Amino acid sequence: MISETLPPAHVGVPHASAALNAQAYDFRRPHRVSTERLCALEAMYERLAKALEGWLTSRIRGQIDVRLASVEQFAFGEFTRSLPMPCASFIFDVTGTGQKGVIDVSPNLCTFIIDRLFGGEGTGAPLTRILTPIERMAVRGVADKVTSLLQEIWQDHLPMECTITGFESTPDVLQVANREDPVLVANVECRSGTTTSPLLICMPLSVLDTFFRSSGQQPMALLAANEEERERTRQRSEAALRSTRVPLTARLPDFQLSLRDLAQVTEGSILRTGIPKDARVIVRAGSQECFIGLAGRVNGNLAVRIVDALPNVSHT
Repeated sequence: MISETLPPAHVGVPHASAALNAQAYDFRRPHRVSTERLCALEAMYERLAKALEGWLTSRIRGQIDVRLASVEQFAFGEFTRSLPMPCASFIFDVTGTGQKGVIDVSPNLCTFIIDRLFGGEGTGAPLTRILTPIERMAVRGVADKVTSLLQEIWQDHLPMECTITGFESTPDVLQVANREDPVLVANVECRSGTTTSPLLICMPLSVLDTFFRSSGQQPMALLAANEEERERTRQRSEAALRSTRVPLTARLPDFQLSLRDLAQVTEGSILRTGIPKDARVIVRAGSQECFIGLAGRVNGNLAVRIVDALPNVSHT
């Protein structure tokens, strides 16, 4: 780990400037996740989080919000040190690679899932003991769903088959990778009421090597789904936009009225505005002035005919 600042003679600038510019760098754990690839990974795992939210909501018959908190690179040793004791970590094999990954379900989430599946309200105290075999089977359903979603989000880029093969409740005993090996960890947060519980998905970077070595064009493709899905998304967005209701209001030009006349106004009074009947009115969409119109009647109803658009107003 390099963390010391080079002396001024080495860099040719004052010592204070060198101290500001120096950054720690660990040659044992080089950063392999570029900004472009990180954006692509976040888009993929957000799809996983939304799909998991729908599945959990129907499974536990209750409301739960699932969102992606982060996707980061760690050393596997750092990942295991972040796990609680005891943990609920499901180990899965990535078929054909000889590599393994980990899905860790936090104690709060384990308690919530078990309580809901067995008829409770999901408000019990977090478990501080190792899961029983029956409780483990209840929580494994979530891990199995996560592995299937992993296969879905990666299928267009790195087709893989993931299978749950083990369970571990002691972080130090996890034998998935060497402690110094780089791993990709997605932190998915599950919120129910006021309780937020993490679900961690850990995969070795060696499995994803093809993705990280690909050209700059390919990561951007991860952000875009296939043509059919993009077309469905466009149609849904267009339908939602077209069904949106925007209030339209028509306003007469300003006119003045004396306080004496205003004091004599009663119900049914007719105000003389001095505005000709063919005066233009301003039509607003929401709070924005958009059009110029003429007041009139259609089938006995008040109406406004649009005759022009106001300048410097964009219409979609």
